[in-house]
Amino acid sequence: MKNTVHSPLDPTPRAKTFAGFVVVTYALISLIPLVWILMTSFRTPQDSIAYPPRVITQPSLIGYVNLFTTRSRVSSQELAALPPPATWYEGLVREQQMILAGPSRFSDRYLNSVLIGFGSTLLSVVLGTLAAYAFSRFRVPGKDDLLFFILSTRMMPPIAVAIPIYLMYRAVGFSDTHLGLILLYTVVNLSLAVWLLKGFMDEIPREYEEAAMVDGYTRFQAFIKVVLPQAATGIATTAIFCLIFAWNEYAFALLLTSGTAQTSPPFIPTIIGEGGLDWPAMAAGTTLFLLPVLVFTILLRKHLLRGITFGAIRK
Repeated sequence: MKNTVHSPLDPTPRAKTFAGFVVVTYALISLIPLVWILMTSFRTPQDSIAYPPRVITQPSLIGYVNLFTTRSRVSSQELAALPPPATWYEGLVREQQMILAGPSRFSDRYLNSVLIGFGSTLLSVVLGTLAAYAFSRFRVPGKDDLLFFILSTRMMPPIAVAIPIYLMYRAVGFSDTHLGLILLYTVVNLSLAVWLLKGFMDEIPREYEEAAMVDGYTRFQAFIKVVLPQAATGIATTAIFCLIFAWNEYAFALLLTSGTAQTSPPFIPTIIGEGGLDWPAMAAGTTLFLLPVLVFTILLRKHLLRGITFGAIRK
């Protein structure tokens, strides 16, 4: 039997147990708001504002129905004169003594978030990858100054330039347009993308590209077939961070859009019910709003793990 040599810096079993307990406790506490939002989305408006709060209630889909529809209140006589509801969700609306008036604007706002969020993320990653490769491999005049200038744009809060951007967008016709928000989010995310990806590019040995070019590859072919697979970890990480910013951004979306290109963050708080906010509908919108980023992160997590493992084997 081989004797295992333990370093004095290795954590003790008790320390590992304590660390695991702290991590699990922190994770559970962090999940409480998300679980409560999910539970609220399946409650009735009355149960969502009950005091003291009710943990266990009769589940209902009225929040999702209210989220995707607009309704109109009618009198009991008018409701009794109507034919039976044609669908299950129309029956839920009738239970509130209302009738369907049409679809809501949430679907359009949700689609805007998808187009703008993923579109700006794609542009940020593509441009950031090319710029990071150039800074990492070529002699760029004033490279250090350029990198510092790129980083300095991240130091200033984006909302500090909201008014100049609003005036500029109004002058050039980019207000309330998908292209305007995609370009704006790309510019804000580009500094982060360049700096993150440059670190990953620097760790990729130049010998791999030189060997590929000796075998007959062009510089561009070596970049596509050699460098990009090696930088998959950095590209996936950068894409996640860029999407999180573009997906959750509220201030610019509120200031620069009003209808056509409005995204979900400024729209969800405006969901109004009778006598105030429709909390189940808002919770339903928030739950659906979280899903794309969650799925995107889970999908890229596989590439992250693959890239980390590959990097460890390479070294």
